[in-house]
Amino acid sequence: MKTSYTIGEFKAELPRVLDAVQQGGTISITYGRGRRPVAQIGPPAAQRKLRKLGSLCGRVKVHVAEDWKIDESTFLAG
Repeated sequence: MKTSYTIGEFKAELPRVLDAVQQGGTISITYGRGRRPVAQIGPPAAQRKLRKLGSLCGRVKVHVAEDWKIDESTFLAG
């Protein structure tokens, strides 16, 4: 299977191109007489699992000193 298509070829071969992408391939789409690459189609990047919030609840204790003097806006500003 080809890895580079002009726009016209891409439109005509779309089902086959999608099959190739589903199998892990990456396809380049070119444009113009110089056939310069304008787009690339490939499988999506692996998605990260979402972490469950509160997973450390009850396992970690945080102590803040009484003389700690910083307001919330300064703390969040970094």
